[in-house]
Amino acid sequence: MASSSGLLIAIVIFHLVGLKSVSSSDNVDDFHEELFIRNLQTGHVYAHFKFTTLWNQTLGADDAFKHFHLFPKALGEVLHAFSVRELHLSLTQGSWRHESWGYPIVDSPNGAELWVWFMDKRQNIDSAWMELINVLSGMFCASLNFLDMKTTIVPNFSFRPQGVTTAEYDRWFSKNVRYASLPRENVCTENLTPWKKLLPCGVKTGLSTLLNALKLYDASYHSLSVRFRPVCMNSACSETRIELSQTLSVVFNPIVAFGSSSGKFDWTMKKLFGRMITSSCPLATTSAVYIDMNHGAPEFTVRPSPTKFVEATHGSETVHYAYYNVPDFVRSNNVLNLDLKFRDQTHGRKVLPPPLTATRFQTGYGQATGGIACIIYNNHPTKEIVISYLEVIPWFIRTYFHTLKVEHFQSLPMDIRKSGIELKPLQIHYHPGKDRQRPYHLELVVRLPASSITRISFEFERQLLKWTEYPPDANHGFYIGSAVIGAVLPDAQNVTAPLQSSSTLATLLESNNSTSEDSYFTRLYTVPLLVSLPTPDFSMPYNVICLACTVIAIAFGSIHNLTTRRFVYFDPSKHKGLLTKIKEKVKQVFQRRKTEQNKGSQEPQETSVKGTENAETRETQHSIPLGNFDTEQ
Repeated sequence: MASSSGLLIAIVIFHLVGLKSVSSSDNVDDFHEELFIRNLQTGHVYAHFKFTTLWNQTLGADDAFKHFHLFPKALGEVLHAFSVRELHLSLTQGSWRHESWGYPIVDSPNGAELWVWFMDKRQNIDSAWMELINVLSGMFCASLNFLDMKTTIVPNFSFRPQGVTTAEYDRWFSKNVRYASLPRENVCTENLTPWKKLLPCGVKTGLSTLLNALKLYDASYHSLSVRFRPVCMNSACSETRIELSQTLSVVFNPIVAFGSSSGKFDWTMKKLFGRMITSSCPLATTSAVYIDMNHGAPEFTVRPSPTKFVEATHGSETVHYAYYNVPDFVRSNNVLNLDLKFRDQTHGRKVLPPPLTATRFQTGYGQATGGIACIIYNNHPTKEIVISYLEVIPWFIRTYFHTLKVEHFQSLPMDIRKSGIELKPLQIHYHPGKDRQRPYHLELVVRLPASSITRISFEFERQLLKWTEYPPDANHGFYIGSAVIGAVLPDAQNVTAPLQSSSTLATLLESNNSTSEDSYFTRLYTVPLLVSLPTPDFSMPYNVICLACTVIAIAFGSIHNLTTRRFVYFDPSKHKGLLTKIKEKVKQVFQRRKTEQNKGSQEPQETSVKGTENAETRETQHSIPLGNFDTEQ
């Protein structure tokens, strides 16, 4: 009886504690799901999903990452185990066309990119970095395990903390960051599936039901990312909380995707994603869709009518958005299927080029030496732009620092070898590479003159690797990761991203005339480069092995047999095995039958011969008496 009463008391206490923890966690975190859609001037459609989880937990506290509600437990335990302060992971397929499409909300390089800030209490950063890479590689089914110390750097000017930080942390723990990229990583549904499992509602309800892999991975560009950082809880930033942002960007080509022979750019949500919005996530505080109504696209109409039209001013640019509150449409119509039709099916409206664009390419020829050149365009007519430029070169591309040149032109010369006006960088950080240990690391801070073209170039030498260090497709070449350019733009021209301190896309609907440093900060990436290295003839080992084996088999094998074998006289008639006896029996049977057949065929011939002889004898006997009779007369 006592034991049963004790068990009952324990059950009651357990339920009370559980109810208390659930009731206390109802207001400590919230979830927002948002979709931003823009029609680009080239006829493409840009869709950006953002799923944000905000958790009122202080990073680094003793009770942090103990009780989970909306925040994914699988990721939270990993971040807590490795003392991660900020994490930024992206997996991208395709390149963003800044000249035609402007700036995306979140820019990412081709392939995989990972950069992490560790907390000040973490001692061995390198070991934690390598262990974290292996864990994330298994969690997201990616080849992140190829990111080792031979591809890792410690950025100096680029990739500063994007979350809340202190001056003391920036001063004493500025080396607690690690950065690496894998430009050859392919992105597929194996990466999307674990990414979707981190969402509070999964893929059953809400905007995540639009994440149809068949449509997403048939697009011109797609990128998914996971970003974790501490942010301010209030305007005074007296308290902080944790933000987990999951974004997915995709660019569709309606003409190619829909197979339209008429060349129309009209689209519906069901045609883009293969599905419609039939529900909203019940755990979401915000569930909204935003449509950019005037970014370079021709005039269009959209149905159904939005919840409201919003006009916002970002710097000197005025933008208009159509805002859809998903729960309202789901309750009234049971479904939300946007239908957009253009009034003019020709090209989009011409927009001013982005204030900052860049292109990078390889120079030189042959298999011994070469070079890399990056041309950066400052299209602003009156203002200078200060940029940070980052290059990470693999260790097998030996970079010559003394060949570094920074020049600017008023117009791009036809001859690339022509020299321009030398431009002195404001700061330079160069860390030479070491064979099979670390890459070459180059960072510059450059002030670009207004309305100018700047060229950053240097030369390198190709290294011959060991034959075991070449990949299976060595003749395909080796990739050099994208160059990273960070800048604070002078205005919001072609900039769509919200403020860096903002957690949701709802701030796009608010006017912003701020001139703070994080107002129009942008980071853009160039395309990766494909470099050919001196490659040996990998068929030669195969030929040598075949020839050597043939020589050994013929020459050595024969000599070895002659010198090691013992020759003994063998009489096969005395040593007959079972098989030999059977063969002899069979042979005798066939020989006996053959003899009998020969005898049977010879008897008729002898009989015919005897008959012929008797006939001749008779003829002779008749002829002889006649002759004798005549003689006697």
